[in-house]
Amino acid sequence: MADIRKRKKVLLIEPNYSNKFPPVGLMKISTYHKELGFDVVFYKGDLKQFVIERIADKCINEFTSIDNTIDWYIRKDLFVEYIRTKRKYILQQLHISDSEMEILLSAKIAEYKEYYWKGFWEKEPEWDRVFITTLFTFYWNITIDTINFAKKLVKEDGLFMVGGILATIQSEEIERATGIKPHKGILNIPGQLDKGDDKIIDNLPLDYSILDEIEYKYAMSNAFYGYTTRGCIRKCSFCAVPTLEPIYNPYIPLKDRINQTREIYGDQKDLLLMDNNILASKNFPEIINDIKDCGFGKGAKFTQPDMLAISIRNLKQGINDRAYIRKSQSLIMEFYNKLKGEESFDVYKILMKYHITKYITSKKENIISAYNELKVIYDKHLKPSSKLRFIDFNQGVDARLFTEENVKLLGSIAIRPLRIAFDDMKTQNAYEKAIRMSHKVGIKDFSNYLLYNFKDKPIELYQRLQINVELCDELGISIYSFPMKFHPIAGEYSHNRDFIGENWNRKYIRAVQAILNSTKGKIGRGKSFFYEAFGHNEDEYFELLEMPETFILYRFFFKWLDNKHEASASSWRKCWTECMSSISENEKQQVLDIIHTNVFNEDIQTQFGNPLITKLLSYYTNYRKDIITEGTELYKLKQEYDKNPTKALRRKKRIKQREYLRL
Repeated sequence: MADIRKRKKVLLIEPNYSNKFPPVGLMKISTYHKELGFDVVFYKGDLKQFVIERIADKCINEFTSIDNTIDWYIRKDLFVEYIRTKRKYILQQLHISDSEMEILLSAKIAEYKEYYWKGFWEKEPEWDRVFITTLFTFYWNITIDTINFAKKLVKEDGLFMVGGILATIQSEEIERATGIKPHKGILNIPGQLDKGDDKIIDNLPLDYSILDEIEYKYAMSNAFYGYTTRGCIRKCSFCAVPTLEPIYNPYIPLKDRINQTREIYGDQKDLLLMDNNILASKNFPEIINDIKDCGFGKGAKFTQPDMLAISIRNLKQGINDRAYIRKSQSLIMEFYNKLKGEESFDVYKILMKYHITKYITSKKENIISAYNELKVIYDKHLKPSSKLRFIDFNQGVDARLFTEENVKLLGSIAIRPLRIAFDDMKTQNAYEKAIRMSHKVGIKDFSNYLLYNFKDKPIELYQRLQINVELCDELGISIYSFPMKFHPIAGEYSHNRDFIGENWNRKYIRAVQAILNSTKGKIGRGKSFFYEAFGHNEDEYFELLEMPETFILYRFFFKWLDNKHEASASSWRKCWTECMSSISENEKQQVLDIIHTNVFNEDIQTQFGNPLITKLLSYYTNYRKDIITEGTELYKLKQEYDKNPTKALRRKKRIKQREYLRL
């Protein structure tokens, strides 16, 4: 049975969407299959390109079997490009004429070109098993396209499995769109993939090597990933966890998995735990001890190991050639790009000698040979430094479960930042208490998500942000607030980002997003920063929500425009105040309905006979394109402002101060 499995191939796919964290589920599935002797490949990117690269590999193998006097692999990029484009000048660059077998080789590459373009590859699938992970519901289109394409890659009698978040919460919709019945939940029962196998896949160590098989780089890198618990005791209606992990598991041992990862893949700086409600665990003290034993006690430091040496070692041992060719080549090029002078030239000669300036043409034996030659120079520059290491409970901890005992335990590990959800004003007391308790045990850095657009009111977002800013000021701590717009996990709006909560409207949503655009999505400590972004009080906050989006996005520019152009924040504000105080209640409601739909065109200005209303609505329609349209007056003023906006604002402030003194 083992001999049969050694010949089988497994393809792991993550759709080509942007995400911060690696696919932990696929990393466990990789470990499972490698322990059984399967060949495993991970891919994230354009699947058509992946198919072309696999076809190019087959073509190169045949070229080599026909004429092995030429190293065809170092021309792989040309094979790929020719099969992809069919362009003759690329074929000429392959220099097939260098071979005495030119006629036979020319026929062979033409055959492989047709093999791709006529879709013959679809009739000869390569993979025995294909696994696709899924993430958020608003990635619906790219996920469905990936599944439908990947169906062509698996053999007729092979296993095709779609799993993950979207697959679990919208399994019926996926089946209707693809004909594939997804796997729901996690792989936490023995024998789910192979009857009689006693392994629990969800408990297996992660195969970190697969992350180096792809060009995509996850934002959260150089970290151990894992769970110490599964599930959650809460049943929040906006959350997918009760569906994904319906049974709460209070303890999953951590040490063995971390130690195994450290031994094979090298030490990692940080520890990122994705538990959904770790404080609910009765084994929480035991979990904290595990964390400390893994080297993440308070004040723990990390010294970067020689990752190139580890990569070369793993390459020599054949742990994952696809991954460690890419990683080793990348680290060597990163090192080369830092060199100067004679050393740079010496290393460059080595890179050219072994054809490793590009990943796609880098061969295992060439990487190893190049490393042996440049190692002396590399070791001379290797000066690892120590850094503080951190642990992050990325899904946050539950403020309602804070006690004196467990907060002391939190304070005994290298936690930074501590994430405490503040999704509802109803939890204000518990939230503030949790922050104060954490501060007492020495935790000073927090990073919290604030859900909005659910059942909350717009003013409650302002209030929660203000509470965080005031806590920062009072306690001398740092809280980064991340307002997070609610999206349904099922129903009409689950496949896009168009949902509007019962107390919100489209204009308010866009206004918050415009504000966050200037703050890069987060609000840190500092009252002046917060008040500038969201208003000094609740009235100013609502005024910002009503303000034309263009004025919010280019707020400092429009402030600079005061008294220079009719398009300024102060002129809009004056018109808004006059309009809201003078028109009838019926007209006011009609105007607000238009503004709150956030759909503006020139026709809306003609709907009213009142010139004041027409003027007000003109602020929402007249300047949206002007500011980015070359040749307009507003565009020219923006160019003038962009030359030195800070200086301009300071100059304007001094002018106002002088005018005030004259009074």
